[in-house]
Amino acid sequence: MLGVRFSLFTRIIIWFFLNLLVLGLILFVFFSYNFRFRPNSVFSNFFTGNVETVTRQIGIEIDDKTRDERDAILKSYAEKYKGVEFFLFDNKGNQLGGREIQLPAQISEQIIREDFLPPNQAPNTENTDNAKLPVSPTRASMPPPPISRYVRTNNPTLYWFGARSMTFEKGGNEPIRTRLLAVSDSFYGYGLFFNPIPWLILTGIIVLASLIFWFPFVRNITRSIGQITRATEEIADEKFAVRVGEKRSDELGTLAVSINHLAQRLEGFVGGQKRFLGDISHELNSPLARMQFALSILEDRVDDKNLDYVRDVKEEVELMSRLVTELLTYSKAGMKAAHVELEKVPLRPLIERVVEREKANETAQIKIAVAENLEVLAQPELLSRAIGNVVRNAVRYAGNAGEINVSATNGNGLVEIKIADAGSGVPENALEKLFDPFYRVESHRSRETGGTGLGLAIVKTCIEACQGKVSAENLSPNGFQVTILLKN
Repeated sequence: MLGVRFSLFTRIIIWFFLNLLVLGLILFVFFSYNFRFRPNSVFSNFFTGNVETVTRQIGIEIDDKTRDERDAILKSYAEKYKGVEFFLFDNKGNQLGGREIQLPAQISEQIIREDFLPPNQAPNTENTDNAKLPVSPTRASMPPPPISRYVRTNNPTLYWFGARSMTFEKGGNEPIRTRLLAVSDSFYGYGLFFNPIPWLILTGIIVLASLIFWFPFVRNITRSIGQITRATEEIADEKFAVRVGEKRSDELGTLAVSINHLAQRLEGFVGGQKRFLGDISHELNSPLARMQFALSILEDRVDDKNLDYVRDVKEEVELMSRLVTELLTYSKAGMKAAHVELEKVPLRPLIERVVEREKANETAQIKIAVAENLEVLAQPELLSRAIGNVVRNAVRYAGNAGEINVSATNGNGLVEIKIADAGSGVPENALEKLFDPFYRVESHRSRETGGTGLGLAIVKTCIEACQGKVSAENLSPNGFQVTILLKN
């Protein structure tokens, strides 16, 4: 069986029928022990109510007693079983014990019909003034219907339990066919007719057994699904080193193998892409530097008529040089992510150096609200580059809109760094794409402002290399904020 592969559907069906088998065994044991005992045993009474035992005991006690004695016995039992009254009638509807009552016609009929009269013979109702419902010849000619031992009557709603017995009058030699009635306003007779507690216990046992039976199976499935979900989320965040356990032999196991294969292939593709970007950026740096140097010389020697053309070419080369530099930075950050060593970094001095560098020759106002002793777990160079890129973007796109705030708070072992500006923000549908490589909110930014679409991609790569998270949001009523989350 170790080499047999079952589909998930087959496993669920097999487990379902095994559960039914377990529940069947529980019920079999339950009813076997229940019915093994005599009806008047304590165990049987515990499960079915002890009305039969009580009526038998009353039948024994009222034998050879007077009416007053019977009344006292029935009253004592009514006091013992609160909410239930007891009455004794003969088979013709005459009351022989208990508080005087007028029986409902339905109950009177049941008492008379339970006499099992032979066909075509009606009950003798002479001198029975209390007989409530004489049986007509037509009804008497019919076979007796089944006996109803448990009857409900309305106006008011009462529940009647009847037990047949043979009672001896005091001093008499012949027994009288009698009906001992127990009546209550509760359908279960406050535990005398029916005891719901054992059935609730049985239901609890069944539910508990099902939980115990199903929990490992369901937990095993949900654990695998959880691992697969977390793995796909990490793959979406470009963490391709993640792997999922492949021990399962069903569809989830096959899916795990596929995800691991996908992660391995993507790791190779993305890693190769970043290496390629890094290599080509490095190779392009030298010719671009020579071109810039040559254009600078040409700019000094060209006549005024052609100066604008030279400056246009120089601007394009400078833009290309910045793009190549950021490509090289992006690829290096990505390649270092798996090998970076983290350390405790004092946050405020690092932020002050970054702000001083990025606001040089700018009129933007930047306010820092970071505690002096606050530290984060990071790689200083990567963290400086990430915060620098965010601050640079804020200065570039919202430096004239108002104050830029850099703050940090510490809580639950995490440090939250926020860089917020007072600019116009970005479209809501662009927030999720801001950290994608080469994504620009406005395509013309590459010319007007020098944006390459790699700034925030570099931020994400650097922060994730420091085992942190970064997100962006628009502020209300205006403004834009980048939040960096790092371990303390």
